[in-house]
Amino acid sequence: MKYSDDQLLEFEKKWCSYGDTVHYNDPVHIFESCSESYLKDYQGNNYLDFQMAYSAANFGYANPTLESTLIKQARQLPMVASEYLSEKKILLSKLIGESIEEKWKKKGRVHFNVGGAQSIDDSLKLVSANCGHRNVFAFEGSYHGRTLGASAITSSFRYRKKFGSFGSRAYFVPYPYCFRCPAGANKSNCSMECLNLFKRLFETEYASVLDVRNNDPEYVAFYIEPVQGTGGYIIPPFDYYKELSKILKKYNILLVADEIQMGFYRTGKLWSMEHFGVAPDILVFGKSMTNGMNPLAGLWAKEDLITPEKFPPGSTHSTFGSNPLGAALGCEVFNIIDQNDYETSVSRLGEYLLEGLQDLSSRHAEIGDVDGLGLAARIEICHADGKTPNKFLTDTIKQLGMTRSIETDFGAMRLVLDVGGYYKNVFTLAPSLNITFEEIDTFLVLFEAYLVMAKGQA
Repeated sequence: MKYSDDQLLEFEKKWCSYGDTVHYNDPVHIFESCSESYLKDYQGNNYLDFQMAYSAANFGYANPTLESTLIKQARQLPMVASEYLSEKKILLSKLIGESIEEKWKKKGRVHFNVGGAQSIDDSLKLVSANCGHRNVFAFEGSYHGRTLGASAITSSFRYRKKFGSFGSRAYFVPYPYCFRCPAGANKSNCSMECLNLFKRLFETEYASVLDVRNNDPEYVAFYIEPVQGTGGYIIPPFDYYKELSKILKKYNILLVADEIQMGFYRTGKLWSMEHFGVAPDILVFGKSMTNGMNPLAGLWAKEDLITPEKFPPGSTHSTFGSNPLGAALGCEVFNIIDQNDYETSVSRLGEYLLEGLQDLSSRHAEIGDVDGLGLAARIEICHADGKTPNKFLTDTIKQLGMTRSIETDFGAMRLVLDVGGYYKNVFTLAPSLNITFEEIDTFLVLFEAYLVMAKGQA
């Protein structure tokens, strides 16, 4: 029996928890099918998707190669208890380990779990196993997930407030958010004042993070998103992490890179950390490793942190960790990467998108900032002064994109957008890595149309 959209929404209202993020939207939306960069709802409306499941479907919806891989693995070995091995788990570990060793000349090992937040939790266990506790630094604007462990190092208090005290909550450090620099600088005249404030914490024991007698820090790791994700796709100055790394190395503080959203060529590199000339001690990955077609994530850590003695059997466990379906998809994603020059194509497409966004910004004062690295791009929406955050206008644009069809060269189209940022006024753009220049043009036409409509309602 096929239910109507209205019937399904009635069932959802009665039987589904509101604890997830579905009801951030009003009205809520049910999608029926997808292909490449497009979604279709129950009424037959087509949507160009510029968030691709929060950058989980980098290689396009209903990717035929990955669908074939999934079906083949489902027929051969869809599941096995995680205390046993599959060929694909071993091969995927090898592919990830080799990719990191090639780029940073560091030998390491890979550990899997079912989701990004769970893998962040595993990394916290690994930090604690090596350092004796898990007091860590993280950035203001950080988002690492919503398990209890990941929430403790995610900067938004609203994710924690209902769930008791967090004794191991991170020490949050200002992120190099150049558009809203507290010192009034920008990327062209940046003196890295935010980094100087971090350095100051180590000057005296009364800053509370260091025993200056033996250089023993209270905080043993620094969790970073090389490009902030939910915080608004903020790209730091390219020398920032080199300078930060010098401080961390001086005090033996581990650098943990959260690549869950920016990994797998979102920024034009396999790992976004490659842009900044610094090697992490631990790297957490997920999302597009399986193109969003199976829950699988994990971490890589350098050898001395994750030896069998440091991280013995049973340190973590998940029934579905390293499941064969996800591992097979991950192996095929690496095969797709080998067959395509995403470093070149994503950079070209990203430059084209950013040029289009800069053109829009020149014609609409409400676009306060645009920026991008590969196909991770941002549009910060402001009032007419170009600086004051405008959440109402942002929400109106998003709502119009979900409810108003506009005629394009590809037919009547709507637009799926994701909103992030410190003030929830930033569109975080993450189109398919296989998007075309014509589809980028369509996006620019749609976005400007919705922006003009929204300004008319303001």
